[in-house]
Amino acid sequence: MSWNPALDPDCPTGDMVDAIETVIVPRAHDLGGFEVRRALPAPKRQMVGPFIFFDQMGPAEFVTGKGIDVRPHPHIGLATVTYLYKGKIHHRDSLGTDQWIEPGAVNWMVAGHGITHSERTDGEIRERPHDLFGIQTWVALPEAAEDAPAAFEHAPKDTLPFLEGEGKEVRLILGTAYGEAAPVKVYSETFYADAVLQPGARIPLPDDHEDRGVYVVSGAITVAGDTFEAGQMMVFRPGDRITLTAGDAGARLMLLGGATLEGPRHIWWNFVASSKERIDAAKEAWRAGDWAHGRFQLPPGDDAEFIPLPDR
Repeated sequence: MSWNPALDPDCPTGDMVDAIETVIVPRAHDLGGFEVRRALPAPKRQMVGPFIFFDQMGPAEFVTGKGIDVRPHPHIGLATVTYLYKGKIHHRDSLGTDQWIEPGAVNWMVAGHGITHSERTDGEIRERPHDLFGIQTWVALPEAAEDAPAAFEHAPKDTLPFLEGEGKEVRLILGTAYGEAAPVKVYSETFYADAVLQPGARIPLPDDHEDRGVYVVSGAITVAGDTFEAGQMMVFRPGDRITLTAGDAGARLMLLGGATLEGPRHIWWNFVASSKERIDAAKEAWRAGDWAHGRFQLPPGDDAEFIPLPDR
């Protein structure tokens, strides 16, 4: 679909740059030839809207026979989406889902009361050199949905709203923005979009969401004359009109945010919850390892191993 001319931005003036509440520089972790940069949670910001975890994976190049092998592990109280620019990941979960994650598609896993999943590069893709590059996010669930049954939705790339024109392309991944709605079910007000800007192109942030952030994947952007490079996340004050302008090399951005939740969340390992008691109960259930009758089961087809509970 074409870009809506009504969304053409007005350049901010004066002290509009003060609308930036926080600038986050992600922490880099080397996972043995595979780098991850974590923007959320950060010391000054636990969440942006409902987004509580934001990792840039790669870019990485794997030689023949190598790849990622994230063994089965549990989640509660959140929903995940892994959005790829390059490569493929094999997702299996305890619901019986067996789905390849591919560039531009949405794979929305709702943990709710509890789910177990694995993420691997296996099969024929491992038989040749391959690349991997993408963003993995966790969206914290509101209290009313924390104990909901686990669920999984797959939305192919061509089913997602796509806006283009005047040097910009925007694919809406989750929620609502720019008059469009993504197809998967979200549990609180949310927006999440992949934006590609040509040099000098301008884009407004949605102004109908309480909390808004931008992560620069590549290139650079300016806001009221200040430049922000790849690998930085900006969080903006609610209500201000914000325009982003791509630099001389263009930019690729992830736009994210939505309504804030009822309160902060506790995070421990792969668990997110509104109370420590929920975290403790999930710990004990995973430690018990009752895969046949307990709270957690292992994914069919990938149940020969699992990640044990951390000793911390």
